[in-house]
Amino acid sequence: MAFNGFPVEALAFYDGLAADNSKAFWQANKANYDANVKAPMLGLLEQLDEFGPFHVFRPFNDARFAKGRSPYKEQIGAVGERQGGAVYYVAFSAAGLMIGSGYYSMAADQLERFRVAIDDDHRGAEAQAICASLLKRGFTIGAMSELKTAPRGYPKDHPRIEMLRRKGLTAFKSWTPEPWLHTKAVVKKVRDGWNGASDVNDWLDAHVGPSTLPPPDWERP
Repeated sequence: MAFNGFPVEALAFYDGLAADNSKAFWQANKANYDANVKAPMLGLLEQLDEFGPFHVFRPFNDARFAKGRSPYKEQIGAVGERQGGAVYYVAFSAAGLMIGSGYYSMAADQLERFRVAIDDDHRGAEAQAICASLLKRGFTIGAMSELKTAPRGYPKDHPRIEMLRRKGLTAFKSWTPEPWLHTKAVVKKVRDGWNGASDVNDWLDAHVGPSTLPPPDWERP
């Protein structure tokens, strides 16, 4: 599938959805979404198949357990996973383009291995240096969630307490809408961003790795 960037109609779609996040708007503009949002995203992922296979997130929010949540997501996102466990994330919205990579939310066994590695003077310092390098190169370091204080068994004044509080470790980059967003240059931006996070992914895959626990009941088919 050819990819020539995200057209201006894709930005207009999400601008409209932000103003009217309703079933009526969605039904009236679904053809625009399919042609100018979903199709370009699929085309982009095809150009990046070395990071796949990918899962494209559904456009609908699950509002069953979140009262007041809007029915439709105001971005399209996709995720791929490499063999060691690190994931590759890309999202497009009216705000522009975002990419990320790492371990977004660790299972209990991963989190235990992560904290042991961060606590270790050698491995922890290595992770800290990798994150410092990513920050200098324009990445944002974070996680899907983190503790407000030190995890049990670790001192509050630990030299790497900020990392120990995290329940994941990810590197993000984002760009506001610019002319290149409507061109094939998006492919290089995403590829370079994911490759740029390779050091943190290598560290995570080496010292944390994928979970061996069964998925929670709510994740099972």
